[in-house]
Amino acid sequence: MPTIFVVKRDGSREEFAPEKIVISCLKAGATLEASRKIAKIVEAKLLESNATEVSAKELTRMVLELLRKENEEWYRNWIIFDKAVKRRRTEDELK
Repeated sequence: MPTIFVVKRDGSREEFAPEKIVISCLKAGATLEASRKIAKIVEAKLLESNATEVSAKELTRMVLELLRKENEEWYRNWIIFDKAVKRRRTEDELK
């Protein structure tokens, strides 16, 4: 399997790790099953497109889109967490 790198907001790069998506979704209130499903779908999309890197912003967009389809409350929880803890305006950033 080819290595995919995530270009973080600060410009640094790290290897894509589907487990991080699972953990983030769980923190938003998603079930383990739903979290794993979302991570697998995102990973499959990246592999399908032969991506060698993806921005953190684009990765977040992909995850949130899938999370919202699964459960609006989980999506809201993610947005609220980003605003309160990370001081990010995620919805505005993704427009």
